Amino acid sequence: MEKWLGAAGICFNDKNELLMVLEGRLEGEGKWSVPTGGVAGNETFEECVVREIGEETGFSVEVIEKLQVKSGIYEGIQIAFEVHYFGVKIIGGKAQIQDPDNLIMDIAWKSKEEVTHLELNYPEDREYLMEQFLKNRALGFIV
Repeated sequence: MEKWLGAAGICFNDKNELLMVLEGRLEGEGKWSVPTGGVAGNETFEECVVREIGEETGFSVEVIEKLQVKSGIYEGIQIAFEVHYFGVKIIGGKAQIQDPDNLIMDIAWKSKEEVTHLELNYPEDREYLMEQFLKNRALGFIV
């Protein structure tokens, strides 16, 4: 069975809003997620999350801490996955889509209330994201 390795970034601003991206191929069909992507070549999970956030949002970030690892199997396509989640802090850049895969439709800061009702690309993440709001992980304050 093929295994997909990836990394995801959890980043909050000073209003306790979560950095999210709208992913999709067709207008009106997007779903929201935190910036996430696959490991390329020999890069580490930390290098992956920094690169992916840059590509998907235009922001430069530094990793503050490793938060969790999510793994499982996408039964429908028989692919195992392992995604490492990191708390990150913005250190530069500006919101700008530069995704080479052309999958990112929008970049936005979302409040806890908004995330509660968004259509998520990975619905199993909702509870974890809500926990991050509750823990008030303000790791990404823009200076």
